Amino acid sequence: MKDISIETLYTKAIEMLMTYGPRFLLAIFVLIVGWWFVGRIASMAEKSMAKVKFEAGLSHFLVSFLSVILKLLLLISVASMIGIETTSFIAMLGAAGLAVGMALYQSA
Repeated sequence: MKDISIETLYTKAIEMLMTYGPRFLLAIFVLIVGWWFVGRIASMAEKSMAKVKFEAGLSHFLVSFLSVILKLLLLISVASMIGIETTSFIAMLGAAGLAVGMALYQSA
């Protein structure tokens, strides 16, 4: 087994912090600003639906659906910024969308 010293662990930690630290901080910043932005978009959508006089249940559903979709896209973008491979997530979402579409098509 290799002899691991505190100095080598310290230098590796500093090296990883310098490599991944700025990327991680930027991802956290994008997540916070994006979450705020999604909230503003949902609020604007809710106000515009109130002006058009949508039914309350439909309006609440559409605003919630929009908010969830935008937050999901934001989380996938932030995960990609950190370095996580997001292709499998996107493929899973595509398959789920196809399944929902087929189920809705069969019920009509």
